[in-house]
Amino acid sequence: MHRLALLPALALLAGATATVRAADDFPVPNDTQSTAGNPLTPAEESLHRLTMPAGFAATLYASEPAVCQPIAMSFDGRGRLWVAENYTYGDGHPNFDHKLRDRILVFADSKGDGHGDQRTVFWDKGSELTSIAVGHGGVFALCPPRLLFIPDADGDDHPDGEPQVLLDGFDDDRVGHNVANGLKWGPDGWLYGRHGIQATSHVGLPGAPAGGRVAINCSIWRYHPVRHVFEAVASGTTNSWGMDWDAQGEGFFINTVIGHLWHFIPGAHYQRMGGADLDPAVYGLIAQHADHVHWATGEKWTDVRKGKPSDATSAAGGGHAHSGLMIYQGANWPAAYRGGLFTLNFHGRRVNMDSLAPEGSGFVGHHAPDVIASADPWFRGVDLDSGPDGGVYLLDWSDIGECHEHDGIHRSSGRIFKVTYGTPTAPGPLDLAKADDTALVELLTRDDAWYARQAQLLLASRAAAGHDTGAVRPRLRALLASGPLVQRLRALWTLHGIGGADAGLLIGLLGDAAPALRTWAVRLLTDALPLRGNATLPPAETMDDAVRAALEKLAVGETAPSVRLALAACLQRLPLAARSAIAAPLLAHAEDAGDHNLPLMLWYGVKDLATAAPENLARLATTGRIPIVMQYATRRLSEDLDQHPAGLDLLLQLATTPEARGAVVAGLGEGLLGRRHAAQPGAWDAFRAAAGADAALTGKLHDLDVLFGSQAALAESRHLALDRTQDAGKRRAALHALIENKPDDLRAVCVGLLDDQDVNGEAVRGLALFDDPALAGALVKRYRAGFHDDAKPAVLAALVGRASSARVLVAAIGDGPEQVPRGDLTAFHIRQLRALGDKELDAQLTAVWGVLRDSSAPKAAEIRAWTEKLSPAALAGADAGRGRRTFVQTCSACHKLFGAGGAIGPDLTGSQRSNLAFLLESVVDPSAVVAADFRLVIATLSDGRVVTGMVKSRTERGLVIQTMTEVMPLERSQIAKLQELPSSLMPEGLLGLMTPEQVRDLVAYLMGKEQVALPKE
Repeated sequence: MHRLALLPALALLAGATATVRAADDFPVPNDTQSTAGNPLTPAEESLHRLTMPAGFAATLYASEPAVCQPIAMSFDGRGRLWVAENYTYGDGHPNFDHKLRDRILVFADSKGDGHGDQRTVFWDKGSELTSIAVGHGGVFALCPPRLLFIPDADGDDHPDGEPQVLLDGFDDDRVGHNVANGLKWGPDGWLYGRHGIQATSHVGLPGAPAGGRVAINCSIWRYHPVRHVFEAVASGTTNSWGMDWDAQGEGFFINTVIGHLWHFIPGAHYQRMGGADLDPAVYGLIAQHADHVHWATGEKWTDVRKGKPSDATSAAGGGHAHSGLMIYQGANWPAAYRGGLFTLNFHGRRVNMDSLAPEGSGFVGHHAPDVIASADPWFRGVDLDSGPDGGVYLLDWSDIGECHEHDGIHRSSGRIFKVTYGTPTAPGPLDLAKADDTALVELLTRDDAWYARQAQLLLASRAAAGHDTGAVRPRLRALLASGPLVQRLRALWTLHGIGGADAGLLIGLLGDAAPALRTWAVRLLTDALPLRGNATLPPAETMDDAVRAALEKLAVGETAPSVRLALAACLQRLPLAARSAIAAPLLAHAEDAGDHNLPLMLWYGVKDLATAAPENLARLATTGRIPIVMQYATRRLSEDLDQHPAGLDLLLQLATTPEARGAVVAGLGEGLLGRRHAAQPGAWDAFRAAAGADAALTGKLHDLDVLFGSQAALAESRHLALDRTQDAGKRRAALHALIENKPDDLRAVCVGLLDDQDVNGEAVRGLALFDDPALAGALVKRYRAGFHDDAKPAVLAALVGRASSARVLVAAIGDGPEQVPRGDLTAFHIRQLRALGDKELDAQLTAVWGVLRDSSAPKAAEIRAWTEKLSPAALAGADAGRGRRTFVQTCSACHKLFGAGGAIGPDLTGSQRSNLAFLLESVVDPSAVVAADFRLVIATLSDGRVVTGMVKSRTERGLVIQTMTEVMPLERSQIAKLQELPSSLMPEGLLGLMTPEQVRDLVAYLMGKEQVALPKE
């Protein structure tokens, strides 16, 4: 029998007529879309361009003018669809148009025919509105820089008062289209959200000082609606715009560019599109959880964006950009789709499906057939979710542009489609908010998760408002004690939400036969403990003794990898003194060494012991069976060698197996990278003697001997570097070791090798340490004929590092045999020369290049000028082969295109290269929208050199800078001054150093569909 028939309290009318409370002064949104043409008509054309498997049907739930620019949605207990309209999203700079406003609409389907025939404007005073979530007597609205709560306790669809500011500090400027988004209720009762990579926000309660805020960029975060706590619970990826939880409460989120599917693990640090994690000690990052991507790498992205993906890209899924995520748990679609993960493929204009399969401690996503596709070129799916009858709602932004919106915005369109299978069972009029507690608890037993989620949220809201839920606790405990696993989990989450899951109950569940219940018992036992360093509450220093003992016992005997993952994840919440006893048995599982998640999650959980209890960390690492934890523990302890040597000494003593010694040597090399000298650990000689038997470690052990000041090792390196009969690679490595340690005769050694083209590129790096114009003259004199082409970038990098050598370089620019060709100096070198701040040098540059500017100003005028010059007719006459040669000379050191080039900056293969406006803005004004990971730093070193680049990673002792030619580790003692600029690593003025023909050819190559051959010399 249908359970709803047993609940007469639910059979309440939703209301017969709609009310519209629009403000009289609501600004009329303007269209700025530059492309000619209009969207297809919603019902007559766009709806019929949707294709889906047999048995499915789609209706047009709503469309313009009733809804435009739909960006997010949420359901209420009456089954109504709440929609966020975002009109303020801008088309370039500024990111948002504050002359406009955003609003929240409420739709109802009074006839049950798949059409939202009732519409209410709930709130129309929004700005930068990206997402909404209904619950707790109102609506949560994310309007960066703030998270707002709009109260509506009486449920009359009219705000009870002005919005309350719950959080502030979300970046809404440099973050661009990576803006904070994605409000969604988790099974644990927290409100979850997401944030993209292009800026770092500092989020906290209103008025909180800097010390009370949490730094986040690409991350998953959450906010507790009752305790008012904010925390970043996972970090990494690029720009997530979709998240959901499966029937057992495991979370998943979607992403763009670098991998689409990620299992949400609290405390995880995932791989990033670029840059370094905000925590410098995480070292390793977790890869995506799918075994595939949704695009054919290296394909013609211009065709994808024109709606003509290649067969390979189409078969793979349609493109790299995804928006919205739903794990289907409704009762309408066929059973084959239940539990499937669905996401909207932005460029492929379709709904991708992944099937989730358990693997090790987590999951792997397999590619399943795409489910829904649109042939409407304006279709831009941004979100999807299932409603009370199991039908799936699709939000269509309806535009021909992309999230970057460089071609304008069509604000006067938007569609909502509803996709059902067969004849859906209409839920009938309902208002769950008027159901009693007992009726809500019974909804937890329904197959359709929509009702269970609404019931859980309503009961938690009532408990938070002071309502006594004691009468339903026995029924919830009964559901928890027996029955289907899904119902038991729902009962547990609901008990937790109403304050009925005490420590005793949760400790008892640690012995349950179901791993999922043990997992959730671990999570909820530690839910109130702040995630160390990532929450607005200070870290816990104590915890309940009974909870601590129970977790220790579970860690010793746990057999399920998924539960071990939960234990590893909770380590970051525990007081430091409680971690070792729980981590030790987890680290003893050698079978977890190859797991996708566990090794790194265990490292994240114990790494902070390096400062609090370094000897404990040494014991954990060496008695454990997880090599990467041993390697990273060595790395971390070696970074603190000068301040706390005892931890590293103990680790060297305890590393007695070949496997352990290999991990330790690798960790020492990483932790001491960039140091010229280090105090030799007391246990080194004994460790060195034991490890010396392993031939694979010989070279690394020698390098460490040199670092620790062994004169014999230095002499051996010197001999090898100078021996021209030896392998060139080994000689360069030996010379590198000498340069890192800077012996007294380093200058003489390097000068003596300048005529040896096998190693003189490395010798130049050594000579860069010395401030002597005579050396600069020697390098310039040999530049044309004395160095291989692959060594010349190192020569130029050395010459532009100091004002004294730079003057020699600029004076020597010319066409003679002992001069440096003018064309070899790029915009990168010019910016480096300008960064030296030397007036005499600036005058020389002006004489050679003419007037120099910090940027091409005004940039908009320059872009317009180039747009006119680079007309379709002009580009048709371009030579793309010559353009490729310019790309190789100017761009390929940093950027990859068609699979070739460097990896310092973003891969251009998948960018908007066919869009001339986007391309010119990126080149002329590269700092306009620059991800935090690609911003410029200028480091003035204590020896007088100036280094420009971007920070790849930071440690307590120093940082690693990626320059245009090398990765340069620097100790803090080497850095006299460090400037971090809000500008891109890519310099401005790039086109000003080229002829018009070179620009034309380069742009033609960049906009091309495929690789072309280089011209013959």
